Amino acid sequence: MRRTLGEAARRHRFLIVFALLSITMGVSVGVAKIATSLFALHLGAGPAEVGLITSGGAVGMLVMSLPIGFMVDHWGPRRLFVIGSFLGGSTYALLPWASTPWFLLGASTAIGFFMPLRFVSLNSVFFEQIRTLGDGKAGWSRAMHMSGMFLIGPMLGAVLVAGLGFAATWWLIAASFAVTIMVSPLVMGRYGQRKVPAVGHTAEPLGWRGLARDIAALLRDPELREANLIDFVSQGTTMYTTTFVILIAIEVFHLGAGRASAYVTGWGGAFIATLLCGGMVALRLGARHTVLLGLLLVATALVVMGLAPGAAWLWPGVLLQGVGAGLVQLVNLGRIARAGVRFGSGRVAGLNLLIAPLGGLLGSGAGGLLGQHLGLQTAFLCFLPGYVLLALWQLERQHRARANEKALCALGSDAGSRCEPADCQTASNGPKWGVEDEHEEEGHAAPVGAG
Repeated sequence: MRRTLGEAARRHRFLIVFALLSITMGVSVGVAKIATSLFALHLGAGPAEVGLITSGGAVGMLVMSLPIGFMVDHWGPRRLFVIGSFLGGSTYALLPWASTPWFLLGASTAIGFFMPLRFVSLNSVFFEQIRTLGDGKAGWSRAMHMSGMFLIGPMLGAVLVAGLGFAATWWLIAASFAVTIMVSPLVMGRYGQRKVPAVGHTAEPLGWRGLARDIAALLRDPELREANLIDFVSQGTTMYTTTFVILIAIEVFHLGAGRASAYVTGWGGAFIATLLCGGMVALRLGARHTVLLGLLLVATALVVMGLAPGAAWLWPGVLLQGVGAGLVQLVNLGRIARAGVRFGSGRVAGLNLLIAPLGGLLGSGAGGLLGQHLGLQTAFLCFLPGYVLLALWQLERQHRARANEKALCALGSDAGSRCEPADCQTASNGPKWGVEDEHEEEGHAAPVGAG
């Protein structure tokens, strides 16, 4: 009894510290994004230079995410988190002396290379802990980080720049990095306590040949491939919506900037609320039904926004999309955590941190080109075929899983064991909504590092 209470207390302490660390990191990113844009204008940057500066960090994220994931599995997240935080914080501390937009561009690009050391390390720890804390807590990490990055950070950034100036704002961001270094042992230590490596994982030196083999194994895994493909499409749609719904509100429906930006805030609120509160819905429906519901909600939202005759119709669209994207994200987090058992949490966290920005870049880029030629609202409808195909894929896999369950029940009956229909439904509708039926696919890819 005493041991059970102690374990529960440790889990709650971990969740609280992890939530504080996630939200602090999210706030620092949100403040930095606003401060970077305003500082670029302050230094005399033109529109093209501002675009380069604000997108410079994405380059580092795309290049470094996957290699950092492998490094986490070899050397652990703690030292990599500290190195990334030190380098990132030191770079922000130098920005008060920036005198040209090109200095700011170099600094923001360098910071983009350091950030994966922090984010992949933190996500690796959380994917490990989901298996202990339960799938119902899967959305907490992403919710805390995004509430800091999209809700608290931008507002705080504008206030800090206006009230304290750029130099003090950069130093406060650097100080937040120092705080995360001091708090990190309370979170990263949980990863270090894991004595048993991932199934089939062998501690061998990092090399290009081994890296290529491990990446191929990740891409062959059916569950991980499915989760990342859905995340890719979802992130693309999300990026297009949050980028261009403001332009639609201003240019098509002639709203002011303040009212137009409220749509993005509404989307963020719906998404974060779903991550925090949607766990019970996902537990009740099961993984595949939850994903199907999420895809249906997003598809409905795309139709509503694509055909909206007035500004008021954009509200149900952004709210439905926020809820749908949140439900899909909940299940995907559980699936990625399961894949971490087979491949190592660092590897799957790095792959996911690579896939999401790629989807966002393609969604905003391709969507912008389609919107320029077809109209910004019509471009919403161009995303629909992707969601229809994903939904059909989910239905086909669900049908296959049920057929396999019936076959297993038939085998059990032939062997003389009793098999109730409810038993056959457990795999797809059981309490672990991140866990798919083991018999749904005929064999997963071999674990990374397996001989």
